[in-house]
Amino acid sequence: MPIPERIPADRLLDAIHGAGVEFVVAVPDTHQRTLLEAIEADAGIQVVRAATEDEGVAICAGLIVAGRRPLLQIQHAGLYACVNNLRGIGLDGAFPIVMLVGLLGRDPARAPRENFGSMVRLAEPLLDALTIPYHLLETTVDLPQLAQAYGEAEVCGGPVAVLLGEESGPPQGVPA
Repeated sequence: MPIPERIPADRLLDAIHGAGVEFVVAVPDTHQRTLLEAIEADAGIQVVRAATEDEGVAICAGLIVAGRRPLLQIQHAGLYACVNNLRGIGLDGAFPIVMLVGLLGRDPARAPRENFGSMVRLAEPLLDALTIPYHLLETTVDLPQLAQAYGEAEVCGGPVAVLLGEESGPPQGVPA
């Protein structure tokens, strides 16, 4: 297992642009705070703030119907909170929703399934139970997985999760 690193927000933002994302539907996430700040400062991506993760799933579905490419940005607790909408809209409705899920509180020295906190430890098994494919973003080397998640979501006709292993870091060249 690679040692997780704080991926700089600007590198994450480049990967989001590279995936063709036009809208980020965000439920505020401390784990991805620096990334959300970078996205909000970027004129090329529109941010839609959602009050709940259920709302975020529905907004993403609406954007997909309108021919747009959204990214749902949530925290792991939000993944648990929107299970019914992910099932009903994402899986049963076959919407290719890509989620960037922050693993807040993760011990980076351990694989997510080996973490002490149940929210982190059970995230991958929950996705497995829902048959939602997922990728773990641990280092900048993993950034192409974001674009791959979109291809996978379109092929499988349903949601795909990208789990952000460490909190997003400040943009390159900016002290932490």
